[in-house]
Amino acid sequence: MPNERLRAALLQRGATPAALAEHIGVDAKSVERWITQGRTPYRRHRYSAAAYLGVEETYLWPKALTPEQSKAASQSEIIEIYPHRWSVPPELWRQIFESAQEEISILVFSGFFLADDPSMIKLLADKAKAGVRVRVLLGNPESEAVAQRGRDEGLDELLTAKIRNVIVLYRSLRAVEGTEFRLHGTTLYNSIYRADDQLIINTHVYGAMASEAPVFHLRKIPGGEMVGTYLQSFEKVWTDATPLD
Repeated sequence: MPNERLRAALLQRGATPAALAEHIGVDAKSVERWITQGRTPYRRHRYSAAAYLGVEETYLWPKALTPEQSKAASQSEIIEIYPHRWSVPPELWRQIFESAQEEISILVFSGFFLADDPSMIKLLADKAKAGVRVRVLLGNPESEAVAQRGRDEGLDELLTAKIRNVIVLYRSLRAVEGTEFRLHGTTLYNSIYRADDQLIINTHVYGAMASEAPVFHLRKIPGGEMVGTYLQSFEKVWTDATPLD
């Protein structure tokens, strides 16, 4: 059965089977067989092909990994677990954002602790000026989701006020080319902080402040599925969000 996903990924990249073959060091006829006959390449070649095309290995070859392999890879994506956000070492936030070469993405309601740090805003601005795509999703202060979260945390209108304050604090960053800000009204199950293939996931617990909830530090590895799940969630929220004027 032909591998239409691989064919489509090549077209989207604007690459030919020969170009892919040259990049990963195989014969062009092998790549043709991967496409037309649906053959599964060796694992090292799957890694290289997926990286070259900018997609997940499991997207191109969904049956290549056994459930046990996929589970093991996903568990290996977990670098550290912290009981509270306030217990995350301050230097870790700076470290992962400084390491970004392609993209920094943030999904929060307010994320006040970041916006209230001038050095962090400067870091994000410097990254944007260096060509890193910076995307920030803030909660829409007029949305029901924000109002409900405020009630759940016992903050009431304070959360709305914090978001409006954060919008002001980000004023200088919003003026930097390469940064994009949008407002969302979705239920926020997790706050997501991304720097390329690293994520900090701030879980949310009913009745508790975000700073009190557990945090996962994750890094994407081939075959793992945890990071990909969170990245897909971010993109869904981003697509439905409204640009912040």
